[in-house]
Amino acid sequence: MVLFQKSVVNKYLKQQDSDVVAKAYKKFVKYFYNPTIQQNIRERKEEQFQEGFLIELFVNVFDYTLASNPKFNLTTELKNEKGAKKADGAILKDGKALGVIALKSTKTKDLEKVRQQAFDCKANQTGCVYVITSNFEKVQFYINNDW
Repeated sequence: MVLFQKSVVNKYLKQQDSDVVAKAYKKFVKYFYNPTIQQNIRERKEEQFQEGFLIELFVNVFDYTLASNPKFNLTTELKNEKGAKKADGAILKDGKALGVIALKSTKTKDLEKVRQQAFDCKANQTGCVYVITSNFEKVQFYINNDW
């Protein structure tokens, strides 16, 4: 099943800076394809690696900025607007959650459980559009309610 029409994919691919994409991919492969690092990640609990995952993928590969920077656009442990629950991470725009991130350890094989948790967080963030779930081996990206 094709998710997007080929013409739509090609349109957006042409808008990307191929050098930037190549450099980001090289960083991604260097870290996430390293067998020693992969094994270390598999041996960690969710809480032990979640900030590392956000740093390695979102900061080092995608160039987001963590909350230690005054103009940050990525945060950890974002509290829901209502209730006491939190997203493991969030992508921010103008200080509001544009996307929420829910993470589980590699022992979680069924990301459906993570998806429900993430969508609960999304529902509690006004204006949130994106949901990202991962078990540190697979990453799923949703726009509104579809992926």
